[in-house]
Amino acid sequence: MRGLIFLRILFVFIFASIGYSLGGDNALIFASIGLVFGMGIVFFEAFARKVSLKGLSSAVFGIVLGLIITWIFSKTLNQFSFPEGFDNIINTIKLFVTFIFVYLGLTLGIKGKDDFCLVIPYVKFKRQDLREESIIIDTSSIIDGRILDIVKTKFIEAKFVVPRFVLNELHALADSTDHMKRQKGKRGIEILHSLKKEPNIEVEVQDADVDSVKSVDEKIIRLAQYSDARVLTTDYNLNRIAQLQGVTVLNINDLANALKPTFIAGQQFNLKLIKEGKEHNQALGYLEDGTMVVVENARKHISRNVAVEVTSILQSSSGRIVFTKMVQ
Repeated sequence: MRGLIFLRILFVFIFASIGYSLGGDNALIFASIGLVFGMGIVFFEAFARKVSLKGLSSAVFGIVLGLIITWIFSKTLNQFSFPEGFDNIINTIKLFVTFIFVYLGLTLGIKGKDDFCLVIPYVKFKRQDLREESIIIDTSSIIDGRILDIVKTKFIEAKFVVPRFVLNELHALADSTDHMKRQKGKRGIEILHSLKKEPNIEVEVQDADVDSVKSVDEKIIRLAQYSDARVLTTDYNLNRIAQLQGVTVLNINDLANALKPTFIAGQQFNLKLIKEGKEHNQALGYLEDGTMVVVENARKHISRNVAVEVTSILQSSSGRIVFTKMVQ
């Protein structure tokens, strides 16, 4: 962002310098005109929408595109006949147009880098049938907090959309006189701040509203339908209603149920012991999916099928280990 600000200041300075050098006896007036004109172009660029242009490569493409447009403009201008003595004016116009289109191409290319990819030494365009994945997150999923843990694992890399009415609902909870609601609201706002700091996702606060409905849940569903987005929630009722209306729902509770342990403490099953364990008198066996099962006080039963009872389960990023004991 600082680089973009510097580029804008440099552009305005160049325009003022050009005006000063061309002004002659009225150098200050022409410099002022160049300054105002340059600031006008910067103002237009700052409020322009992003174009379909990534990083340095997109900026280079923007410069090249600006030069091509300038060349076309110059060739078109040369087709007209102008009275004698207008050559200097025409050359000045061409110079100004060159700076304008090069500047616009460069800055718009930088701002639109996420929509276009130009990789040197070859050109790589994104397929047109691929769309940016957007996920609308509701108040319940934000307050729940597990969304932050999921994002940190990098399983989700889509753009998170927070509608303004969801943000307003969080603010209302945070300002509530009820202690529990106030704590939920503050927690939700802190989770959003943490999400915005995560490098692998984008969080966007969207001002779009749905005036035809009053319910926040219904607004989320309508917004998801309009923008072809998915909804992330922990709200059971929102989940069911959204599915009935054809909206794809990512329910954090469903994800948690899918990842719950296959075994629970006290559960019994049969297992063939394969080899000795690391600790004294331990034996090891394996489930069909490769999960290691550690059986205490079972070394003498290696190569046999025995009945075991689950005592605990160790789950880590490297896998899962089930600790058991022999059933007496």
